[in-house]
Amino acid sequence: MVTSSGIRAFGTASLMSRIDAGGVEDFANSVRQLHAAPDECGQLQLAVDLAVRLIGGCDHAGVSIVEGRSIRTPVGSDDVVRRGDALQYDLNEGPCLDSVRWHQIVLSQDLSREERWPRWVPRARTELCIQGMMSLWLYTNDHSYGARSYGAFNLYADRSEAFEPQDHAIAKALSAQISVSLAALREIRQRSLAMTNRTVIGQAEGILMERLDIDADQAFAYLRRISQTENRKLINICNEIVETRQLPAL
Repeated sequence: MVTSSGIRAFGTASLMSRIDAGGVEDFANSVRQLHAAPDECGQLQLAVDLAVRLIGGCDHAGVSIVEGRSIRTPVGSDDVVRRGDALQYDLNEGPCLDSVRWHQIVLSQDLSREERWPRWVPRARTELCIQGMMSLWLYTNDHSYGARSYGAFNLYADRSEAFEPQDHAIAKALSAQISVSLAALREIRQRSLAMTNRTVIGQAEGILMERLDIDADQAFAYLRRISQTENRKLINICNEIVETRQLPAL
């Protein structure tokens, strides 16, 4: 298993030496596109395409995203990735799941000698002809709550010993870019949702204030009591009031 310290030994200098001048510009342009993508799937697809182009040992690439207690693969370079990831989810074992569970980079250079995933490895080798794999944990640091985990960046190789040390450095740099892009896009989405919710709550309060001749504090208390009594989310109650113009009974 590769360690983060082993990858750090190559650093930015080795990353740049791995990519020629034209490749550096290609990498920079791709990263800009990654951050400019309008949605999450667009971001991830750009990252997957870039991985197959720039990481020498990578023949297939995909991203696993954690959603609550489940995990899925929204994008992959081809069917090999989707099937390889699906096998891991079905069998509940594999590099991708270990990366997410243990918060680390997981590398297997030769699956024929691998003992960590006894059910997944034989099927990955025989059904998909996969001989190596590297999974990198996708996360950002949040100093208030610790690391925020998103999933894993999965790189599949058709031959053993495919990933060279400089490939590790490129993969780690790209996984960091994916994590930052995901964090930024999700923060924007959450802020937009919060603004929308505040607007809807304000509209519902306004309807209550007009119909019941009460002030804003009393209107919010009214909504909160309904939410608690009916065990429903406040925003859902407000949406109904705004859409139907009907007041729920206490």
